Amino acid sequence: MSPRRPVPSEPLFAGQVVQRRRRLPVVIASALAATVAALAVCALTLVTHEHQRRVAVRNVEALAAVESFMTMFTSPDPFHANDYLKAVMEHATGDFAKQYEEKANQILVAVARSEPTTGIVTAAGVERWNDDGTVNMLVAVENSGKSPDGKQDVKVATRWIATAEKEGDQWKISSLNQVL
Repeated sequence: MSPRRPVPSEPLFAGQVVQRRRRLPVVIASALAATVAALAVCALTLVTHEHQRRVAVRNVEALAAVESFMTMFTSPDPFHANDYLKAVMEHATGDFAKQYEEKANQILVAVARSEPTTGIVTAAGVERWNDDGTVNMLVAVENSGKSPDGKQDVKVATRWIATAEKEGDQWKISSLNQVL
């Protein structure tokens, strides 16, 4: 007898080769599904991030406009009452503009008789965005000035609810109410 054994007609690892051939499409399909899922998650993340960025930019833009207006509004200069009224009217729209137009003479007299004050916005924040595109903001302002006799420094803190709307490229105030 020869030490050689008869060689089977099938390869020794034939079952393993068949299993590998069956596994390859499953691995490819799984990798493809994982890639598609990763791309979907990335796209969703990008869309969400872009939406949040647009909201943040819109909030900052509106806040900057309202803070600038409130600084000017709470800093009347009795020596330039006409300029003050004109500046307020340039930033007013809607009911707020109508009220200021109706009371223009009274406002001019009141500003001309007042002491110079300086308003500083200490805090401002978006309360909510309305369905019509306007925004309500809460603004805290600290006014400082001299007493009528000029001997004492006077500081008064006030809070305001301002409603702003965008007309063209400019934000305008459509409503302004002091909160007590």
